[in-house]
Amino acid sequence: MSNYIEYNDRIAFHPGYYIKEIIDESGITQEDFAKRLDTTPKNLSVLISGKQKLSVDIAMKLSRMLGTSIEYWLNLQKEYDTIVAEFESEQLMVEERKLFKKLDYKYFRDNFKLPDFPRKIDEQIKAVREFLDVSTLSVFNRRDIAVNFRESASGLNEINTIKANIMVQIAINQALEINAPKFNREKFNDAIEYALTLTMEHEKFYPKIYAKFREAGVILVILPNLSGSKINGATKKIGNNIMLMVNDRRLYSDTFWFTLLHEIGHIINKDYGISFEKEIGEQEQAADEYAANKLIPVQEYAEFLKNGQFNKYTICEFAEKIRRDPAIVLGRLQKDKIVPYDDRELNGLKHKYRVKINLDSH
Repeated sequence: MSNYIEYNDRIAFHPGYYIKEIIDESGITQEDFAKRLDTTPKNLSVLISGKQKLSVDIAMKLSRMLGTSIEYWLNLQKEYDTIVAEFESEQLMVEERKLFKKLDYKYFRDNFKLPDFPRKIDEQIKAVREFLDVSTLSVFNRRDIAVNFRESASGLNEINTIKANIMVQIAINQALEINAPKFNREKFNDAIEYALTLTMEHEKFYPKIYAKFREAGVILVILPNLSGSKINGATKKIGNNIMLMVNDRRLYSDTFWFTLLHEIGHIINKDYGISFEKEIGEQEQAADEYAANKLIPVQEYAEFLKNGQFNKYTICEFAEKIRRDPAIVLGRLQKDKIVPYDDRELNGLKHKYRVKINLDSH
């Protein structure tokens, strides 16, 4: 590092620059000056080169030795630090602009009421940065910024990582605003059973689940999907609570409920992190099995398969027996390759919807 810096037609000198001038004009060696200053030659050399900040102690010794004020030397350091900070901030902005090109400001504007700022990229960046509560958007390049990426998460590119981290950050920030009692596993298990009674209720089920989970210390956040994130959901411990996030990318009731129960499975297994589409591994398999068995009890499903008849009537009859939405039964049969995904008549059982969330309601 140099002992001076130039930026935007401005120049600032590190205090070490002035100390070097004083030594040169004094006619004594740097070593002798260090002895008179009551410091080591090495410490003085590092300070002169600009590699070390001027301490209050050295500022005091310089003022006593040279008849200046302590504030004079500390102000030189402050001015230098300010210019360096401005330079580094501009460098960060350059990186942010590159990253921001991969995002769509419309997502933040339309879903979270950020100001419009048409064609004002730097203003948009500032708005998103403040909304996400980070010093720079560049932090979202890291896989450890908020929630762990499981080892099985492979094949993700830079933009997938950035967008997944952003979605999790939004969920965490929303969860932090919620007051909830300490996580209680027993109450959460009861809340899960209650949620399963709502699979046939396709309107206004979210507030009911949200309230029940919150009583158990689990804060449920459903977010609008950020295209390209490849994220299904995420879980994270936040203080005494647990954040459970899923997005609304799953447009059909069967896939939505499976995704929700999958993330619940991660909580039950004490395995927190991000779930991505097409992710594999023991942790994902365990969460899949939990979701499948909770949505459709194992024994009842085995008996149903023995029947060998899978049409609208038998599917609805079985769904009514286990008190589940018929789409969940159909989705399981399709996943198990017992019935085709392209059966238009059977697919009529599925409900297409997005969970409309009032982001101001919590």
